[in-house]
Amino acid sequence: MATITDPVIGRWYKDFENDLTFKVVAIEGKDESIAVQYANGDLGEYDNDGWYNSTFDYIEDPEDWSAPFGEIEDDDLGYSDTDRHKRADQEDLDISDFLD
Repeated sequence: MATITDPVIGRWYKDFENDLTFKVVAIEGKDESIAVQYANGDLGEYDNDGWYNSTFDYIEDPEDWSAPFGEIEDDDLGYSDTDRHKRADQEDLDISDFLD
């Protein structure tokens, strides 16, 4: 079964045939090579034919998506509280702030 899922920079995917999880980090050039970073931190690349002849599908961001980026500090994640994953500028918001 070939994928119908288009590559989107910043989106996470799963290769169901090989049981690999990865994020698209770049789409480059006229040949549209697709650079990816696997959940273990390794880098890879697919060409258009390889991508669309695969078993890739969108997935939710992994729980610990920052694992392959070992050098990221908690402050770089954009959260004020790393346990709650809440941004500092959203500390005092409630549901009514989003409904307006």
